[in-house]
Amino acid sequence: MSIIANTAVRGARMLAASTRMPITAARSSTINKRQLAGALFNSQKRSSAAKPLLNRLFSSSSSARPRQKEQKDDLPVPKSSLAKDQELHGFIVEDIQTVSELKLRAIRLRHQKTGAEWLHIDRDDKNNVFSIGFNTSVSDSTGVPHILEHTTLCGSEKYPVRDPFFKMLNRSMSTFMNAWTAHDYTQYPFATQNAQDYENLQSVYLDAVFRPSLREVDFRQEGWRLERKDAADSASGWQLKGVVYNEMKGAFSDAGSLYATRAEQQLFPGTTYQYVSGGDPEFIPDLTHEQLVAFHRERYHPSNARVYTYGNLPLAPQLERVGRIMDAYDRISPVQVPMDVVEFGEKQVTELGPIESVGAPDKQTRFSLSFLANDLRDVYDTFSMSVFSNLLLNGTSAPMHKALIDSHIGSDYSANTGYSPYTRRTSLAVGLQGIADSDISLVETRIRETFARVHEEGFEKRRIDAALAGVELAYKHRTADFGLSLMKSISTGWFHGVNPIEYLKVSENVSRLRADVERGGVFETLAERYFLNSKHTLKYAMLPDAKHNQRLDQREHEMIQSKLDTLSSGDLAEIDRKNVQLAEEQMRKEDLSSLPTLTLADVPEQAGRFALDMGVAGEEVPVPVQWRTTSTNGISYFRVINDVRDKYPELRPYLPLFCEALTYLGTKSRDMSEIETDIRLHTGGISFSPFVTTDLANLGHIEAGISYGSHCLDQHIEPMYRLVLELVRETNFDNTDRLRALLNAVSSNMFNDVASSGHAYARRLAASTLAPEAQALESLNGIMQVKFISDLARMADLAPVVEKLKQVQEVVFNKLTMRSAITTNSGSADENQRALERFLEKYPKLNKDDNISDGLKFVPTSSRFFCPLPFATNYAGMATRAVPYNHPDSVKLQLLAKFLTPNYLHREIRERNGAYGGGSGYSAVQGIFSFFSYRDPSPISTIDTFGRSIKWVVEEHEISDREMTEAKLSVFGDLDTPLSVAEEGMAYFTTGITDDMRQERRDQFFAVTPNDLKDVAAKYLASSEASGVTSVAVIGEESLDISGDWTQMRLQ
Repeated sequence: MSIIANTAVRGARMLAASTRMPITAARSSTINKRQLAGALFNSQKRSSAAKPLLNRLFSSSSSARPRQKEQKDDLPVPKSSLAKDQELHGFIVEDIQTVSELKLRAIRLRHQKTGAEWLHIDRDDKNNVFSIGFNTSVSDSTGVPHILEHTTLCGSEKYPVRDPFFKMLNRSMSTFMNAWTAHDYTQYPFATQNAQDYENLQSVYLDAVFRPSLREVDFRQEGWRLERKDAADSASGWQLKGVVYNEMKGAFSDAGSLYATRAEQQLFPGTTYQYVSGGDPEFIPDLTHEQLVAFHRERYHPSNARVYTYGNLPLAPQLERVGRIMDAYDRISPVQVPMDVVEFGEKQVTELGPIESVGAPDKQTRFSLSFLANDLRDVYDTFSMSVFSNLLLNGTSAPMHKALIDSHIGSDYSANTGYSPYTRRTSLAVGLQGIADSDISLVETRIRETFARVHEEGFEKRRIDAALAGVELAYKHRTADFGLSLMKSISTGWFHGVNPIEYLKVSENVSRLRADVERGGVFETLAERYFLNSKHTLKYAMLPDAKHNQRLDQREHEMIQSKLDTLSSGDLAEIDRKNVQLAEEQMRKEDLSSLPTLTLADVPEQAGRFALDMGVAGEEVPVPVQWRTTSTNGISYFRVINDVRDKYPELRPYLPLFCEALTYLGTKSRDMSEIETDIRLHTGGISFSPFVTTDLANLGHIEAGISYGSHCLDQHIEPMYRLVLELVRETNFDNTDRLRALLNAVSSNMFNDVASSGHAYARRLAASTLAPEAQALESLNGIMQVKFISDLARMADLAPVVEKLKQVQEVVFNKLTMRSAITTNSGSADENQRALERFLEKYPKLNKDDNISDGLKFVPTSSRFFCPLPFATNYAGMATRAVPYNHPDSVKLQLLAKFLTPNYLHREIRERNGAYGGGSGYSAVQGIFSFFSYRDPSPISTIDTFGRSIKWVVEEHEISDREMTEAKLSVFGDLDTPLSVAEEGMAYFTTGITDDMRQERRDQFFAVTPNDLKDVAAKYLASSEASGVTSVAVIGEESLDISGDWTQMRLQ
């Protein structure tokens, strides 16, 4: 569950509450190359230590999958038997429209008795989606809709068990299950490919929202409660606990999210948006259980509901099931809250906020200008403003980027920068973070001057064409979660009364905007109307306060004391009694027989297979190519991996910066803004990233380097390859001015990422001493990388950095260590082959590779790490080295992780401790078993909980057949998650896992027994040997009581 309240999708602004077809014979000149692929690949000189990895792809034993009948490249548009004004199970059809470019038919219905609205997207997609949502706009910041979102999922009339939502995670093969609270609404979506699973989950969700138990004990667990710090000591002090309370404390400790939230509150006084629908920790303890129940009674009503369904399951049975529930209600008038802000002219607000430990001490201020824009309900205006914002802000060619980022006034855009179509009146904000107090007026001047220049000059025509081409390509790109993506794109407007089908007509909006652009003045007019002549502008500054967290702690202490002052000794005794009752409830063994479940008989025995064709390209040095020919909707996907293994350990930390620099610095002959426009015109983007994977038979051998790729419409194949090659060969690393701007932005963004994803950083840090891949990942994307980049950003002279980046370029891009993958349709395979051949003619070749020795042999060690940061929340991680992917115990360890989370860790970490989340996982490729907690008030005790969970499963608990089945269902749900066409075949390309290996592993999962789980837990997690290959890490508040032999990882 998550909270997306008071947010806009602007990068840091989100406030978290978030594997194949043959080549045609026509290319006879390349068929012989493919037949020789194995021998040619093996003849290339490479380290013997890496052969298990490198031989996997095109060894002499490899062969293409059986050739399959070519799929049609276009999905059919479904035909509907329904007609406008037809009545069915209490619903009337109000609108039916076909959206050909999205291959769907949209059907809008209304429940006649209550007025509930329903949108059904009929599309040939087996990943079916259901969602029900309610308008939940607020009049305070107690977080009532967010806490209600949690509490409704804690049991209902038909399913009277504690937390059926989490229980269903292991009784289902869902591809998605969640719930979230936004500004104006709360939604409960799920997705699954199994029809029985769909019906089961739909029943649980509907009973949860319409007939929840809403017990006070659940409110106290999920919302907030007073609790003694030591339950066994009546003289101990008091503390505030609760899942949502701790979640929002963590969210507000993210400086960027706090800034964006406070700025938006100031922009919309007198409306629902001046409040935090997710809950402000300062006001959450004002909410009572009675208020929660009343809010549910008022808002969770069919008259206030929106139902969304998507996929290929029939609609009529769903209408019948939902209609039976809604027929029990009478129509009501939904509660109205103020949404339209009174324009206030111009207002300036300055507040204090937290500092970032990685930033320069004298440049910690944030400042932005926010402007009121169009009414959300005008779909075309909203689309036009979205494109305007894209052109104004996104990319190095954007006017605001040139005026603000390239000037080095600040480190990056402020977290609220961007267009926010999530309020009744939309808004656009522009600002900077990491600036000096004295530069506030300069930033304001630059912003206003840029708007004036846009009004006078508009945007370059090629950039406009590129932006619109990107919109069209994005909708042609078939993602695995297309139904969910559609739902998210329409929800805000739908809850504000817009016909949701209007949001699906992307081509119409693109065509209309293109016509307006041809007539001239469309963006110039927007600049004048909303920015130069703004009647509602907020100038918002947040100054750094070194004592911000101390002040928050003091405020919390005072809040607790104020509550205690109003309580009698009898009241305190009653609180103690309720806390005991909660603890007993959390430990009570439940009867789960009422919950529906799939069985292993519902799981397909056979894994999906993807036909691949193996070949080579290039004359001088034949490069292996993996081909996947299938239906791609007219898009070609290109991917490359360049492996340097562990030959250059001193260069590894530079790889993330190197990858960022390739799409930021430009070349010696062309400015990046010009290249960027070409990229957007011809491709869906070009991305570079570090790459690491482990030998499937040996945890001590890794493959490391970079991976990069792009995709494009088939008519742009040649320019796509040409643009990728231009960045590979010609990037100008001597452009230190832009390099410094990049370093500042990357440093700031990585620090913010730790605040929102600290659990992932804690797991990586803990695992880093245990296996080569984990060590590499820590140096590439962990706390060590955060510190490395922040140190580089503070360097006065970047010449040493430039030299390192040039060295990386020299050793990484090398034909001798390269392999590629192409996914396309049969009609474009020839053109891809020709373009790849031309690409390889100019691709670098490093001849001195064999003179470099492999790195030192890795020796796993046990460690304890603590990384103190200025957050009001904590994260814990623990990791243990286990076995390689192809070891027979690997599947047992993976199932053990799935078993421990719902049966022990969830109860102990989330329910009893009050952390937002926690669990265990097993990386089969890395061979690492890990534990984590998220936004955790007591991370040290959580580490003890990790250990106790192992003892519990080994010595204290008898694993039932039901628990074993549920763990397997959860694993199979992961294994069978649908893939986008771009992802098909990539598991084999990146890790060497074949379809046969996946099937063998699948068969092994079916055969695992409860005793197998106990055996691997005892052998790999509870043994004396395990203690020597286990490490822990804590990231969080500096005030934590950390003592003993902990290694402190300070970022500054």
